[in-house]
Amino acid sequence: MTEFLYQIDVSVFYFINHTIANPIFDKFFPFITEVKNWYITYIMLFLILTIKGGRTGRIAAVVFLVLITATDQFSSHFVKHLVERIRPCNILPDVRLLVGATQSFSFPSSHAVNNFAAAVYFTRIFPKYKWPLFIVAFLLAFSRPYVGVHYPSDIVGGALIGAVFGYIFAYLAMKIDNILKKRKTKITDKYERVEF
Repeated sequence: MTEFLYQIDVSVFYFINHTIANPIFDKFFPFITEVKNWYITYIMLFLILTIKGGRTGRIAAVVFLVLITATDQFSSHFVKHLVERIRPCNILPDVRLLVGATQSFSFPSSHAVNNFAAAVYFTRIFPKYKWPLFIVAFLLAFSRPYVGVHYPSDIVGGALIGAVFGYIFAYLAMKIDNILKKRKTKITDKYERVEF
């Protein structure tokens, strides 16, 4: 059964990596899969949250930093070393490798973990941005098998792990927000009674 599932995984990998390959995707996916190409976007979003987002935005920004640290450490330094799955580009023949390959393990995709954690997290706090968040998370996750460095199951597993982390951390952020809101309301009520 395990071998059968692996063959399906490999078949889907080659479909993404070979069959749908085209010059546009060959430019697009290597670009978006590179984390450094997102740094300016990340900084801008963080500043918008902290400056324009009010109390909720500032809480969301701070908790998000903890979330990404937690998901990245959990996937890269715990699960990958627990599973020890070799990347497809390091074991399969005829892989179209469009980015630099590393010897690090494959499961789960940290890109999928981190981006789906972010998508679920911010969707819970700011629901109106659900579609852009999940579209970006999907494209970034999809880019990994396209460029040859992850199996599709690495993406699915990473997305599930990230979603769980995102949900838990969103709950914590909203809980903190509610506690601070109630505290502010009590202080305001007390102040108004004294003024009266």
